[in-house]
Amino acid sequence: MKKKLMIMGAGIYQVPLIRKAKEMGIHTIAVSIPGKYPGFEIADEILYLNTVDYEAVLAAAREKEVDGIVTAGTDVAVITIGRVCDALGLKGLSFEAAKIASDKMLMKECYEKNGVRTARFREVRFDEDAAAAASGLTYPLIVKAVDSSGSRGITRVNAPEDLPSAIETVREVTRKDYFLIEEFIIGEEFGAQAFILDGKVQFVLPHGDYVFMGDTGVPVGHFAPYDLSPEILEDARDQCEKAIHAMGLNNCAVNADFILRDGKTYVLELGGRSGATCLAELVSIYYGFDYYEKIILTAIGESPDFPQEMAVPNASHLLMADRDGVILSQENTNGPDENILDVQFDYKVGDRVHKFHVGPHRIGHVITKGRTLEEAKETLDRAMEGVHIQVG
Repeated sequence: MKKKLMIMGAGIYQVPLIRKAKEMGIHTIAVSIPGKYPGFEIADEILYLNTVDYEAVLAAAREKEVDGIVTAGTDVAVITIGRVCDALGLKGLSFEAAKIASDKMLMKECYEKNGVRTARFREVRFDEDAAAAASGLTYPLIVKAVDSSGSRGITRVNAPEDLPSAIETVREVTRKDYFLIEEFIIGEEFGAQAFILDGKVQFVLPHGDYVFMGDTGVPVGHFAPYDLSPEILEDARDQCEKAIHAMGLNNCAVNADFILRDGKTYVLELGGRSGATCLAELVSIYYGFDYYEKIILTAIGESPDFPQEMAVPNASHLLMADRDGVILSQENTNGPDENILDVQFDYKVGDRVHKFHVGPHRIGHVITKGRTLEEAKETLDRAMEGVHIQVG
């Protein structure tokens, strides 16, 4: 009998999970609210449920007798995965760990309690005086929704008078009655992908980020390896492992965001799922195994190995629109090149798209590799020049 895998979400970042699971002979059940989501076209079965309604999803998972539940590229469904895993005895992060991973305030409190290096912060309720609550913190600050992903609901604030508009941005995206204010650490943003299996961290892969600067920095691409000294790399891995264990994450992919200042890694946040913006692909290319397959095998109860003999430099970047509008034309003029691994258009001509502000506004991606990181980056630059998208 086929294994059944419930995949939370049917968007562009869940499509590779659905495709890989189908290749593995697994029955795929895509769970999402109705919408124009590409995963609906390829999943074996669709359930029109809100991925944050964990009791409704749990009832459906029981009825379908699923063997696993998983997502990629989004934090919003993680708490539901934890609830279902605990209730049905499935392999994956616990409900308690999922709660922490789904609430940046709980996460920050967890880091502070367990000695994880992180920015100073305050919990603020919407009916409080935010400027007074932030007293003692040093500007610039970051105002964050505690329950969002994809850089939504995050604003840099340089002075107290900027707080009201930042708070309204949070109010538009949050389901909570409180939000987070933390000090903005001025330094170099980078991240890491990791995986914890059966209580043991299998790997921590630091990566560099290409960042789009809007209200705050939004990652729009990544590359590996990241050129850091052995001492800094060790510190980053140490802080990442501390944060993973502090949060109680287990049997899941981990997406980590860091800031490097004065040679020390500060943990911004960790997600209990694989990263978006081609980060699962970055892991696959770098280590030479199919990361989506490893994620799926874990979710259905197995304990796959994570070989790390390979180290293939690679780079990726999102394709973005510079205005709201309709795609009038799109063309990839790049010729055959073994180092151009993928040029993907998310939309068709005639589709409406948004001017890029946050990660979900992407309209495609380009992924490259090379014998060296410099070669991978040069190929990425060349490949991006060969992609032409007109929006009007």
